[in-house]
Amino acid sequence: MKRRTLHAAAALAAASALLLTACGGEDDKSSDNDKIAGADQGTTAPETSAQPSKTPAADRPDGVDVSLPEDMNLVFDWDRPENENEAAAMDDAANYLRAIYRGVDKRTSQDAAVASYSTGEGLTYAKTQIDSRIEGGWTATGTRRHYQATTRSAPNGNSVEVAFCVDSSKFYAKEVKTGKVLRTKPSIADFDYFEIIMAKFPAGDGLWQASKVFVETKAEKCR
Repeated sequence: MKRRTLHAAAALAAASALLLTACGGEDDKSSDNDKIAGADQGTTAPETSAQPSKTPAADRPDGVDVSLPEDMNLVFDWDRPENENEAAAMDDAANYLRAIYRGVDKRTSQDAAVASYSTGEGLTYAKTQIDSRIEGGWTATGTRRHYQATTRSAPNGNSVEVAFCVDSSKFYAKEVKTGKVLRTKPSIADFDYFEIIMAKFPAGDGLWQASKVFVETKAEKCR
């Protein structure tokens, strides 16, 4: 993967002003509140961490830490497209999801990775997902698989739709205080279909940010 160096900026202050809609649920399964529409496709300047890190370079693709704990495994079972922009957008869509679950693990929606890989309603979605789990006292554990990915570029070349299926049948909520894993029986509720609009960040060398997120829950086409 191409490594990129980002310019630090005050993104988190602007992000904190966004209104959030808390989503319910006791596990990581998506709900109707995951469906977000009407976001603008503007971009927000990313902020890199000011603290040095011993995280391997593979977990810092843009100088931003997206590493996760060993028991939180996000698998991206897809092939990168030949188109350079679409490949970069797909890579950063994966980093966006990593950023969300890093925030869940670190118990904050103010992590630099969240601001780096999201903007507009993509940022709202990320903060909602993280904050709802913080308020519920949950983190996550297990394996979440992403597959059957497709990409589609806008005519202007400044945005790419990254669509894919998600299987959360082996991905569970875990109580932070007790460590208890809240296992659920496999069902259609484990399968979701995501469409993420990735917007090109003009001042970043190949950086793409999630600007819109649409989720079809209980997606039969993903079984």
